[in-house]
Amino acid sequence: MNEAKSRKLAIKTVEGFGDQWARFDQTGMSDEDRIRIFDNYFSVFPWETLTKNAIGFDLGCGSGRWAKLVAPRVGKLHCIDPSAAIEVARKNLHEQANCEFHHAGAADIPVSDRSMDFGYSLGVLHHIPEPLAALSASVRKLKPGAPFLLYMYYAFDNRPLWFRVLWRTSDWLRRVVSRMPYGLRFAVSQMIATVIYLPLARTAKFAERIGANIHNWPLASYRNSGFYVMRTDALDRFGTRLELRFTKVEMKALMESSGLENISFSEESPFWCAVGYATNTGDLLSGPEDGIWKGK
Repeated sequence: MNEAKSRKLAIKTVEGFGDQWARFDQTGMSDEDRIRIFDNYFSVFPWETLTKNAIGFDLGCGSGRWAKLVAPRVGKLHCIDPSAAIEVARKNLHEQANCEFHHAGAADIPVSDRSMDFGYSLGVLHHIPEPLAALSASVRKLKPGAPFLLYMYYAFDNRPLWFRVLWRTSDWLRRVVSRMPYGLRFAVSQMIATVIYLPLARTAKFAERIGANIHNWPLASYRNSGFYVMRTDALDRFGTRLELRFTKVEMKALMESSGLENISFSEESPFWCAVGYATNTGDLLSGPEDGIWKGK
């Protein structure tokens, strides 16, 4: 992909997320769902290493749904997003006096290098062409030894062949839907949530109750989720122009190349979710400029 096409795709992707979080500002998400999903993402995060005055950042904060649960645990949280969603986050987190909002991206995170006690980026870096550049820029903001939590779409490397073939079929659909006008994209994604996500998720829940093995059941991870979560994720999954996927080995290599070490993965859904620690030695890493996560 040449630079001009990459830039155009970047802009379209960022605009798409602005539209998504305006439609789904997460006020309709139940507290039960929010806490359960948050705990899944942060299951490997070392909360015990942070002090109550810890300062960190949420890269690609979107609507601020996870920042809402992180902010009360720390001293200050920088919420960063290049899309119009930053205003949704500002509204949702208006009661959190320790949150600071930045319309920016990984290439221009507005904090000093080696100043942050922690950072995280959940479901963001797999939507940009140069994830290594973005991750390296993020890691440069961490103090040596500070943890960084990362979630990126997995390449189904822990699934059977038929599962990967099924995903490939769904990806063809994503490529079509994500190119539709925003209104039509939204309508189609909601139909997918209704006729695919909901039936498969609820069937998985029933199968689990009767003792069936649902490890490889498509969309089983949504079996305990409310329909609002499914509707949000259907738009996220099928409405996004750019999507990259990583095996566990690839993601570990990506994190190490960015300047993280002592990496550990969660072995539970969602895959892959991992934490690493900023290296204590060596010069600050540098990477190519990443045009996607620069603020508009």
